[in-house]
Amino acid sequence: MKSYDVVVVGAGPGGYVAAIRASQLGKKVAIIEADKLGGVCLNRGCIPTKALLKSAHSVHEVDDLKALGINVDIKGVDGSVAVKRANGIADRMSKGIAFLMKKNKIDVIDGYATLKTATSIDVKTKAGNETINTKNIIIATGAKYRSFPGLEHDGKRLIGAWEALKLENLPKSIGIVGAGAIGVEFAYFWNAFGVDVHIFEMQKHLLPIEDDDSSIEVEKHYKKYGIKLHLGVEKVSAKNNGNDVTITAVEDGKTVEHKFDYGLIAVGMTGNIEKIGLETLGIKTDRGFISVDQNMETNVKGVYAIGDVSGAPLLAHAASHEGVLAAEHLSGLKPHAIDKMNIAGCTYCQPQVASVGYTERALKEQGIEYSVGKMPFQANGKAVASNETVGFVKTLLGKHGELLGAHIVGTHATELIHEYALFRTMEGIDEEIFATVHPHPTLGEFLAESVLAARGRALNF
Repeated sequence: MKSYDVVVVGAGPGGYVAAIRASQLGKKVAIIEADKLGGVCLNRGCIPTKALLKSAHSVHEVDDLKALGINVDIKGVDGSVAVKRANGIADRMSKGIAFLMKKNKIDVIDGYATLKTATSIDVKTKAGNETINTKNIIIATGAKYRSFPGLEHDGKRLIGAWEALKLENLPKSIGIVGAGAIGVEFAYFWNAFGVDVHIFEMQKHLLPIEDDDSSIEVEKHYKKYGIKLHLGVEKVSAKNNGNDVTITAVEDGKTVEHKFDYGLIAVGMTGNIEKIGLETLGIKTDRGFISVDQNMETNVKGVYAIGDVSGAPLLAHAASHEGVLAAEHLSGLKPHAIDKMNIAGCTYCQPQVASVGYTERALKEQGIEYSVGKMPFQANGKAVASNETVGFVKTLLGKHGELLGAHIVGTHATELIHEYALFRTMEGIDEEIFATVHPHPTLGEFLAESVLAARGRALNF
């Protein structure tokens, strides 16, 4: 019977990083994966979708080239090529994870794991069943689609993001239910490649967890692209008719039916907690996710849960950081607990959206005193020179100069948010960002300028 110090169940961005960190700390480690190394993020999520979005953005970039003195025309677009490229990239990246496992002397076990006790796991492999012993377990099984009555996935015409990534022959029309990151990103890709796209969202805005100003900016550009927005609708349902789908919603008090070739159901995720032995060990769950403490440890000592299976935020970078925290804690170190308010959220459509901390809406609801600094990129020299003037930088400062929240919309928003995440993690104040000399001309200099604006000291707007 094989024995380990740590066994990680699931090889996504949380699991494989946890395994590497545990190995770095001198632990004998195994990782169990029933599918592909890299998990949903690498194989059916973060990486392949970004490849699709690059294709979509290139379509729009060609449209903008005339303003730069470059006259070219698009002879045509081929969605199947874009989809095949995206899936090929995912396969290549998965092989990279295999290399990392070998480099760090981590045993990879292909199979389905079920927790037997807090120190043993049954694994069903192609060769048969085996039991392995371990001192610690890290559960990193990820999440799956959430369904609601009338909004169920059938994998045929009512699809989720994973089926959408395999859709090489793009439909003429598609209705998307849900305007979170998944729905908004796929809408951007399909629209750029000629699909008639409609988005249905029960909240008032796209990307409803983002700051209202960010959502409104994206909505403005989606309307220009020709994406049809059905916001603030009620009683949404979707039905597969065989040759098409019907999406029904109450809009402005009237029940309206819309027909599409396909429907994408993107109404959230729930943890993969079934049939992995949680009940046997008495591991607590809450609303579809495993309950953990600040060290990512469950109520059963020595058993940890990280990433999407442990609840919000359901983000790959959060999962990786949680994996490091769990590996360090079980190794006897005292890592800093994660402040989830300091984890940046990113949406990779164009314009991109990135944020960290509070929204202005949340500050108002909680009665927290704040000031606002907002700098449009159309006032930024580098943005104007690069023909990338869409969007803004918005900061929300507390009365002591602390950064309560930051919101960026624009071509490079997801690359610019890092400074603000670090600023919050280090508990910085406005004077420290004022004292940091930002290179000119750059988009990033507006990170400081926005904070200056929040203090009534803007120099360039």
